[in-house]
Amino acid sequence: MNKIKLVVFDMAGTTVRDDREVERCFMQAAANTGLKAPTDRVIAMMGISKKLVFQTLWAEQIDKEDPRYLSNVDSSFIEFKQILENHYRTQPVEPTEGCLELFDWLRSQKIKIALTTGFYREVTDIILNRLGWDRGLNANYIGTEDSLIQASITPSEIYNQEGRPAPYMIQKAMYLLGIVDPKQVVCIGDTPSDLAAGKNAGCLYTFGVTNGTHTEAQLAAYPHDGLVSSLVELQSKLVSL
Repeated sequence: MNKIKLVVFDMAGTTVRDDREVERCFMQAAANTGLKAPTDRVIAMMGISKKLVFQTLWAEQIDKEDPRYLSNVDSSFIEFKQILENHYRTQPVEPTEGCLELFDWLRSQKIKIALTTGFYREVTDIILNRLGWDRGLNANYIGTEDSLIQASITPSEIYNQEGRPAPYMIQKAMYLLGIVDPKQVVCIGDTPSDLAAGKNAGCLYTFGVTNGTHTEAQLAAYPHDGLVSSLVELQSKLVSL
């Protein structure tokens, strides 16, 4: 147990309840801007930077060389941002089952908490503020031992805004929190891209949670170190390490 210095959590679907709201916001933006977005294709890319998802789907529909490509991507992404930000400003925002209890326990063990996400910074800030999780974070989104979380990282802070499945958000959290060895880090998320990011970062353990956007059957096909039904179960797993 004393090996672990940091647990890196995904947000929507892992620490923040998501009853497919993000998927619905995405699908609405796609429909409003003429983008074909098959549900199974969108679900498979959950956890990835949302702009990258629009880029991928538009490239499949009209090809990157089409002169409309860039403007279509921008239109879809702007529409999505408006829909998503309005959702998180006006609808209930709640932590997932066992999340706050796990956060309390990790802090009692002197283990740092970092949140990563496929969201851009502006909507992440809305969510953190609605939950009160931004208290104690400085201008670089780094907190103290007394803060609820110790770091918030989004693709907006990464070069070229490259999020998952690249390991860069996890690595940036490690750097900002003074952790050098990825074998002192545990990663937890609810999407294939979350699992891939943890594996690509070389984390000690990468766990999947199955009460988010993906089921146990959907996550089982991807490399991982264990699947848990909720963050309540993750605490039990960490205690036994």
